[in-house]
Amino acid sequence: MNLISRRAYLGRSLASAMSVSGVVAMLQGQAWAQGVGKVRHSVCKWCYKDISLEVMCEAAKEIGLESIELLDPPDFGTLKKHGLHCAMVSFPTAEGPEGKKIGSIPHGFNRVEHHDLLVGIYEPLMKVSAEAGFKNVICFSGNRDGMDEETGLQNCVKGLQRLMPLAEKLGVTLTMELLNSKVNHKDYMCDHSAWGVELCKRLGSEHFKLLYDIYHMQIMEGDVIATIEANHAFFSHYHTGGVPGRAEIDETQELNYAAIVKAINGTGYTGFLGQEFIPKRADKLASLRQAVGICSVS
Repeated sequence: MNLISRRAYLGRSLASAMSVSGVVAMLQGQAWAQGVGKVRHSVCKWCYKDISLEVMCEAAKEIGLESIELLDPPDFGTLKKHGLHCAMVSFPTAEGPEGKKIGSIPHGFNRVEHHDLLVGIYEPLMKVSAEAGFKNVICFSGNRDGMDEETGLQNCVKGLQRLMPLAEKLGVTLTMELLNSKVNHKDYMCDHSAWGVELCKRLGSEHFKLLYDIYHMQIMEGDVIATIEANHAFFSHYHTGGVPGRAEIDETQELNYAAIVKAINGTGYTGFLGQEFIPKRADKLASLRQAVGICSVS
């Protein structure tokens, strides 16, 4: 896609945002344009697989996003070129026994036998991320596979403790994502906020926190606003997604994102909110602009 066609594509996408947003989102979008709101806006690139990173960066700048996230070090140069941040760096993987991808969602820190490999792949990633100025790096508990909750906690503590000195030295925060095990990630261990918060308490470091994924936790436990208000000190990042179906976060689904973001703002949070819904409409960038408008509340 050449420069002219990219600009034309972005122009069509942004111009059509109003047709899909409705009156409420229009008013919210006006507030956003006036600079209202405390969260900083980000988007997860994997939700837009058919849009190149270069075009996504141009769109992000047009819409007012500060970050594109869940990217790897080879992508950092493109972000820098466009003056964008990576609010959450993606996870590293290494091949383990039986071809398992250690570091991926099913194969994380709850297995002692994974720790050496995990330390070996996370240390260089943390260093290169810190050098780029990107200080949040995602990680996962791994699946239960018959393991009880307490053993999983103890094992995660053992593995993550090995990385905390480097995290503290670099100013990096390792952030474990809360994911649902009901629909998307069967058997995943860190699937309730209480388990993740307990892990944070046991580690006792400001350089390990949780990614509170609103979509996932609505599916698993609901009570989103009360959970955020009670546990925000343990959350370093937030993700969105429409429930059910992980589509647009507007009136087509069951969550009130304006109210949720208002509650997040009320905790004093000044970090990033990552849009992680999968657009179902043809004009995906219009859906993204709409979501930014919905989440731009004071």
